Amino acid sequence: MNLTTLHAIIIIATVALVIGIGIYHSRSVKSAAGYSVGGRSAGVPLVAGGIAGTVVGGGATVGTAQLAYSFGLSAWWFTLGSGIAFIIMGIFYAKKMRGTGLETIPQFLALHYGEKAEELASIISSIGILFSAVASTLPGIEIIANLTGLSPELSAIVLILLVIGYTFFGGMKSAGIGGILKMGIIWFSLFIAGFEAIYFLHGTPEWAAIPASHFSLFGRGIEPSLANLFSVIVGIICTQTYVQCIFSASTPVTASFGCFAAALIVIPVGLPNVAIGMYMHAFDPDVLPILVLPTYLINHTSTFIGGLAMGGIVLSLVSGIGGLSLGIGTMVARDIITPLFSVKDDHKLLVLTKLSVLAVMILACIISIANRGSEVLFWNYLSMALRGGGIFIPFSMAVFWPGHLSKYWTVASMIISTGAALLAATLIKLPLDPLFVGLIVSVIVLIPGIRRKKVENANDWGKEEILK
Repeated sequence: MNLTTLHAIIIIATVALVIGIGIYHSRSVKSAAGYSVGGRSAGVPLVAGGIAGTVVGGGATVGTAQLAYSFGLSAWWFTLGSGIAFIIMGIFYAKKMRGTGLETIPQFLALHYGEKAEELASIISSIGILFSAVASTLPGIEIIANLTGLSPELSAIVLILLVIGYTFFGGMKSAGIGGILKMGIIWFSLFIAGFEAIYFLHGTPEWAAIPASHFSLFGRGIEPSLANLFSVIVGIICTQTYVQCIFSASTPVTASFGCFAAALIVIPVGLPNVAIGMYMHAFDPDVLPILVLPTYLINHTSTFIGGLAMGGIVLSLVSGIGGLSLGIGTMVARDIITPLFSVKDDHKLLVLTKLSVLAVMILACIISIANRGSEVLFWNYLSMALRGGGIFIPFSMAVFWPGHLSKYWTVASMIISTGAALLAATLIKLPLDPLFVGLIVSVIVLIPGIRRKKVENANDWGKEEILK
């Protein structure tokens, strides 16, 4: 990449401005609840900013361009699926979740299935979300290394420092404000860059040479495309970070409209990245796939737009890591450490949450360095499979059909189905997507649990009648 001094100034100024504003607003965060759910006072813009600012990370930007470089329009499924998921959340989940007054998905599961389900959900969700954080950490390290010439290890340290500045001090409030600013930058600069890419590609011999499959949403096949769509929807619905934004809303109605606003922001963002990926496949075929987007922005567009967009990309990676780390850190502190050590002091809980967030950032960087060169969206889809395979059905039943699952069978289902999804994703190659494997196993295990609960409910009703 031919990085100029002016590029560097624009990138640094963009990143510093957004992080500086976030740190400024973090001064009002004094409690654990203020850190994790913003004091439950967020309006629609902050809810939407927190959601969009987190989901538009490495997968939605660098990962989409990377995949479009090889497959074209079918790379759009990640942001398209994310937007559809937020619409579903806004219609069916947001009001019910916000009305509980809780902070985490595991706490919600504990209400219906007991403490064991809470602890297990925290562990499963944390591992799954960690892989999503890796999807932003991977390109973050590569971009910083290529822009600065630093080693991957030093680049990881720089990345962690940026994430600390973005999210660590202010938690959900910083994430919401930073998300609004970042999405404004991304929308302005990336759409101009994407329009230029498709404008200069259209009508050229290179355009005519692009395979027809690259212009289809199902270019990689109908089944894989729909599997990816379903995987994203299920995974997002089960993700603590996005539900945490819902919990931060001032009212249940605000939570719903925040989800709808986030969908409108997120769905179009994939398109300019797809255009850039296709342009680079035609005119710069030797570029390293993970660097398709940053290389285009530095070498193939104007200095101002390229620098501004690169600042937005760096912020998208930082916000993705920060938001996901915040979700894991909140669950670890609230659902694992607090019950284990009986932490009751609010200040201690705030410190524990921040330390947990920092530990997640470091772990994501270690995993990324060990897996350099891997495909960014692979980690996103693996993450969705792990989160959704074991939690989606018990979680959805708790929302829409409470009181119909046995606690014992629910816990068994979460363990067995998550293990099945993990095996299908890593060791055992099956024709089914790992998420589907997990969901099928979950249903099979839960059927006896539903029957058992019917018997328990019938017995309880009989006892009540006798007492009458």
